[in-house]
Amino acid sequence: MLGGTSGPHLGSFSLIDILSHGRACALLNPYYTVLFAPVIQDQLKVAGAIFKEAGYIKEEIKNMSGRDLGLVVANGMIAFAKDLNFPTTLKEAGATREHLNRMLTAAKNPQLKSKLQNMPTPMDVEKGDVDRMMKPVLEAAFTGELSLIP
Repeated sequence: MLGGTSGPHLGSFSLIDILSHGRACALLNPYYTVLFAPVIQDQLKVAGAIFKEAGYIKEEIKNMSGRDLGLVVANGMIAFAKDLNFPTTLKEAGATREHLNRMLTAAKNPQLKSKLQNMPTPMDVEKGDVDRMMKPVLEAAFTGELSLIP
């Protein structure tokens, strides 16, 4: 990812009672991939090619871009996780709505402002970005519905 440690890393600490840090990041990555897609195109092309070569992406990605590329790569990541019998949604991993609330509350902590602004798609609590962008990503991660992500 560009910038700092990103959304999955930030959210992982609120899930420590159900997932290790690395597993939480791995579960959240496909969902943030869709949000960040317009600004991480080069990275998506590289990751997408790897998932395609491994058989987790069927579509031709060479001419894809933006959100479409992000969705295809995210679905490839999810297919890979399923193949490993790894949970692909927060709900499947044992998360509750309280975990989602915990992640949103933590993201709004003023001490984490630089973490939000350092993401590929920067967020500003004062502008409502956490509720407008992060909340739908976490809802998508909870349900598996990528279409919820702005």
